[in-house]
Parts: sequence; C-alpha cells; structure tokens
Amino acid sequence: MTRPATYPSLQDRVALITGGASGIGAEMVRQFAQNGAKVAFLDIQDETAQALVAELAPCAHAPRFLHCDVTDIPALRATIEEVHASLGPITVLINNAGNDERHASAEVSPEYWQRVLAVNLHHQFFACQAVRPQMRSVGGGAIVNLSSIAWMGGGAPNLVAYSSAKAAIVGMTNSLAREFGEDRIRVNAIAPGAVITPRQVELWYSDADVDAIVARQCLKERLLAEDVARMALFLAADDSRMITKQCFVVDAGLR
Repeated sequence: MTRPATYPSLQDRVALITGGASGIGAEMVRQFAQNGAKVAFLDIQDETAQALVAELAPCAHAPRFLHCDVTDIPALRATIEEVHASLGPITVLINNAGNDERHASAEVSPEYWQRVLAVNLHHQFFACQAVRPQMRSVGGGAIVNLSSIAWMGGGAPNLVAYSSAKAAIVGMTNSLAREFGEDRIRVNAIAPGAVITPRQVELWYSDADVDAIVARQCLKERLLAEDVARMALFLAADDSRMITKQCFVVDAGLR
C-alpha cells in the first residue's frame, strides 16, 4: 500500500480521543500524533495507555493520557477542562469509547440497558456539549462520533442494546450538526464494519469467523483499525471543511 495522506491542518491542533488506549482508539491516537496534533486521550486501561504514550514519544507532540471513566459524566467534564487548561482549546473531538459486548435480548435487564447506553451513547453527547464552548472560542472545530453498522441493514443478533445506542448516535450527530453549525463546528459520524482488532479476535472471532466475514465483503481484505482512523483524520482536517451531518460507513462493503 502506498503511503497514506497526511494533513498539515492538523498540526498543533488539540485533539481529544476517548477510549484511546487500544483498538480503533489507539490507532487514532497514533495517526493524529503522527500528523502533528496535540493529542490527549482518555481511557481506564492505564498500563496499555502508558505503553502507547512511550511508543509515540518521538512525535512532535507526545500524546497525553488521562485516566477517565467516561460513564462518570462529572469526571468526564472535569477531565475535558483539564485538557483545555494544559493544552489549550480542544478543536478536534473523537468520541470513540464504547463496548460491543454481546447480550441475548431475553437477558437484558433495565440496569444492563442503562450501562450499555452509558458506555456507548451518553458520554458522546456530554463530551460534545463540553467542547462546544472551546471550539466556539477559536472559531470552529470538528467532532467525529463513532457509530456502527450493527444497527443497519439486517441488524445484528445479540447486540440489541449496543445497536440501539449506535443508531441513536447518528440521530444525535444530525441534530448537533444543525445546532453547532452556527459556530462553524462540523459534526460527523463513522460507522465501522467488522474491524479486526486483537480484542475482537480474543473475544468473538475465530479464524474461520474472520475468513467468513472477509468473504462477505466486497473488498476481500481484513478491515483494520487504521482504515477507520484514516477516515477520522480526513473528517477532522480542513480538507473536509464543508462536510457535516454525515455518517460515513467504513466496512469494505460488508453491509
């Protein structure tokens, strides 16, 4: 593969990435840092996060890790203010944190339903709400919310709560794009397909499962975290300055 595009407009911009210690989030941290952004990322996986910080230390701006449980909204708000105080106004927000834990619909309790929405939906809105004044103060910004193809097409079994949250993210994105546009803040979403990460392989996918997924895709290659991260880079950069209120499917044609 040829060398991927770089985005000079991201240099020195403050980018906040939630769930950035592993998987898709870690690849986003890598690629934003490698594009010269001042990256702050949130997670609860301390050891994994510190290893990522060490890996990216040679970048122009080494990323900063902040321990934060995004389901604790007061803590999330306080951490966002801490990023503002230490790095400056946040102009890129990547709402990546989530958990695609499987669950049979008959076993979903009200408490479990709320937990799934808390980790997959609620924090995305409150992060958007918190960064808006910072973006407004510098004349604009870009927000990228992570949805999923799980709710599209034929639906996904054993993911009803997760799929509901990911569908709601698109509605939220559309509404906030309309409202935040007056501040020159763009709000878009990405709906990844079956991204093959170490976590997916460990918990859900056998080699045979991966082969079957790839066979169903239009493009017969494994979909990787870096493929999703590259879309996030584009949506955060000035190259997409007139793109908002969209949900971009990155699934190699699986849906």
